[in-house]
Amino acid sequence: MESEKLNFDDFLVTVYRLNTLVIGSGAAALNAAVSLDSLGVKDIVVATERWKGGTSNNAGSDKQTYYKLSLSGKQPDSVVDMARDLFSGKCMHGDIALCEAQGSVRSFMRLVELGVEFPYDIYGSYPGYKTDHDPRSRATSAGPFTSHRMFEALAGEVKRRKIKILNHHHCIALLTGSSKTRVSGALAINTSEKDFRKAFVLFNSQNVVLGTGGPAGIYESSVYPHSQSGSTGMAFLAGASGQNLTESQFGIASTKFRWNLSGSYQQAIPRYISRDRNGGSQREFLNDHFPDIKSLAKAIFLKGYQWPFDPRKINDFGSSCIDVLVHREINSLNRDVFLDFTKNPSDRKGVSFSAEDADPVVKEYLSNCGALKNSPIRRLKEINSPAIDLYLSHGIDLSSELLQIAVCAQHNNGGLKGNIWWESDLKHLFPVGEVNGSHGVYRPGGSALNSGQVGSSRAALYISRKYQGLPDLNDEFLQEVESQVKSRLEYAGRWIKNGTKHDLKKYFSVIRKRMSAAGGILRNPEKIREAAGQASDMMKYLPELAGASSVRELSQCYRLMDHCLTHLIYLKAIDHYIENGGRSRGSYLIENGTDNLMNPDICDFGRDVEKDIIEARYSDGEIHFRMESVRDIPEQDLWFEKVWKEYPEVF
Repeated sequence: MESEKLNFDDFLVTVYRLNTLVIGSGAAALNAAVSLDSLGVKDIVVATERWKGGTSNNAGSDKQTYYKLSLSGKQPDSVVDMARDLFSGKCMHGDIALCEAQGSVRSFMRLVELGVEFPYDIYGSYPGYKTDHDPRSRATSAGPFTSHRMFEALAGEVKRRKIKILNHHHCIALLTGSSKTRVSGALAINTSEKDFRKAFVLFNSQNVVLGTGGPAGIYESSVYPHSQSGSTGMAFLAGASGQNLTESQFGIASTKFRWNLSGSYQQAIPRYISRDRNGGSQREFLNDHFPDIKSLAKAIFLKGYQWPFDPRKINDFGSSCIDVLVHREINSLNRDVFLDFTKNPSDRKGVSFSAEDADPVVKEYLSNCGALKNSPIRRLKEINSPAIDLYLSHGIDLSSELLQIAVCAQHNNGGLKGNIWWESDLKHLFPVGEVNGSHGVYRPGGSALNSGQVGSSRAALYISRKYQGLPDLNDEFLQEVESQVKSRLEYAGRWIKNGTKHDLKKYFSVIRKRMSAAGGILRNPEKIREAAGQASDMMKYLPELAGASSVRELSQCYRLMDHCLTHLIYLKAIDHYIENGGRSRGSYLIENGTDNLMNPDICDFGRDVEKDIIEARYSDGEIHFRMESVRDIPEQDLWFEKVWKEYPEVF
C-alpha cells in the first residue's frame, strides 16, 4: 500500500493507494479481507471506526442462529430446496437466493475450520433445529454469542495473515469518478488524531467493500449495540441504489442491556407487567386481551420461536399480539413495561400459570427440558441457565429484579442493492453483510449470518478475477475527486468555526425518535408523510447548525448528516409503499383508520408494490423510486462436461 501526504487548502491529508479498501470490522467485512488475501489479493486494508465495535462482536440472543443447508440426519435437503425457502420469503431475487444456498456449506465449513465451535456428535454430524420461517431444521448455533465467535475467529485470521488494519478511521464519504458510475475511493477521519488539519485520510482504491452493518443509529427503540451506527447514507450520496428499505425486523428486547428476548426467555413463560412512569399502578396488561391463562401462556411461549413481530401472527390470540400490546402500553399509554421472571403470569380471573395444566405444546416442551417448575426463573434455569448468567454479567439479576423491555429495531432486511457477486450498481462497490439489502420480507432466522459470509466470499472472488491491480496514479485520481473532497472539507471548516454551537445529541435524538415513531412496527400514513417532510427540512438546515470543537465531534457531525439522509430515504420509501397501496407485512402494521389493531389488512403480495422490489436512488437532492420485478431461481444445466467447458468463462 502506497502512501503520501498532500495539502488541500488548510488540511494536510494522508493519501493511500491500494487495490481494495474494506470498510468495517464485522464478520462479513473480515471474511472479505481474509478471502481476498487467500485468493492472492494482498494490497488491501481494513479501515474501521472501532475495532470490536460492530454488531457481529456485540450482539446475540439466547441461542444465536446460523442458517445453512442441512448436513445430518434422515430429512432430505438440497441447494434448490434451500434457495426456494429463501425465495419464498418474497421480494428476494431467486439468483441471489441460489447463491446463498449454494455457498452456505462452504462458508459454514470455513468457519468450522477457523475454530468456531458449532456442536456435532460423536460421528461428526452437525444437527439442526427449526428457526422462524424455516421448514427444514437448517439452523445451528454456537451459543448466545455465535456472531461474536465468528468475529473472533475471523479477526484472528486477519491478524495471522498480517492484513493491515487502520483502527479509529471513520469513513465519511465514498468518492466517484467524473462519470459517477463507479466508486474510486473514500474519505475518512482518523479520530485518534488531535489536530483537525491532520485528521483526514484519503483512499485511492480500485475497489471498496462496505461492511458497516445496518442503519442502527436511526432508531431510538433499538437492540443494536450502542457501538453500531451504520453508514448507508454515504453510499446513497455517492449514487448507490437501495432496495426493500421498507423492510426491517422488530422484536421484544431488553433496553438497559440491549439483547433479544427470544427463545428460552419466552419459553420459560415470564410475567409481563407494566407500571406508570413514577413506578406505581403495576398491572399484568396482557390480561386485557387474552381470555384465559392457557391462551396467554401459549402466546408467550410461542414468542420464543416466533420472536420477530409478524402481523400474520396476530389473529386467534397469536404470539404477535404481545408485541402490539407492549408497543401500545409504552407509546400510547406512556407506561414502562417489564418481564418478571420471579412470578408466574396470571389471567384476568386471577388464575396463575401452571405447567401441569398448560397447553399440550407448552407442556411437552417444558417436560422434555425437565422444566416443569413452579416459577419462570426456575424453568429458565433448567432450559438455558447461561441465559441467566448473561444478564448477571451485565449487572442484572433475573431472579430478583424486573427486566425493562420494548419492541425494538433488530435487523434491516433492506439496504443497498447488489448483484449475484454482491456488487452495487455503483461499480467496484461491494456492500456485504446487513448493509446489503438482499433478504426480502420474511427471512429464516440466522440467514443473515450466512448471507454475510457467502456474499463477502463471492465479492472477494469477483475482485480477485476481475478487479486486480492498482487504481490510477494519485494525480489522476485527485483530478477526478478533488471537488468532492473539497466540498467535504468545506463542511469541516464551517463546523470547526462553529465550535460546539449546538448540542449534536439533540439532533441525533430527534432523528431516532422520529424514525421509531413513524417507521417502527406501527405505521400511520399521515404521520409518515409528516415525518418525511420534517426529515427533508432537517437536511436543509442541519449543515448550518452542526459544530465541533474536537476531531471526534467533527466525526459526529458527518455521522449526523449521514443518519439524516438515511432516515429521510427510508421514510420516503415507506411512504411510497403505502401511497401505492402496500399493506401490513413483514414486521410492521399499517394503520387503516380503525382502532382495531388486532385485525390488520394483511399483504397477500397480489399488488405490484407488494410483489415487486422497490428500489430507491438519491440524485441531485431528489429521491427516485422504481419497481424491479423479482428474478426467479435460475434453471441450471448442471451436465458436468458442459460446466467444465464453460468454467473459464464464469466471470
